[in-house]
Amino acid sequence: MYKVTETCVNCAACDSECPVEAISEKDGKRWVDPAKCVSCGACVGACPTDAIVEE
Repeated sequence: MYKVTETCVNCAACDSECPVEAISEKDGKRWVDPAKCVSCGACVGACPTDAIVEE
């Protein structure tokens, strides 16, 4: 499972990398829906601010 930290700049670079569309915008930053996330880690490499971390 992954989560988005406070260093997110809401650039949405991670959105297109997620194969299950588990990432969306929430409160001005990206959010990973735990019900959809398959823990593949594809979003991690796409984030320019290293804001996505494993929980």
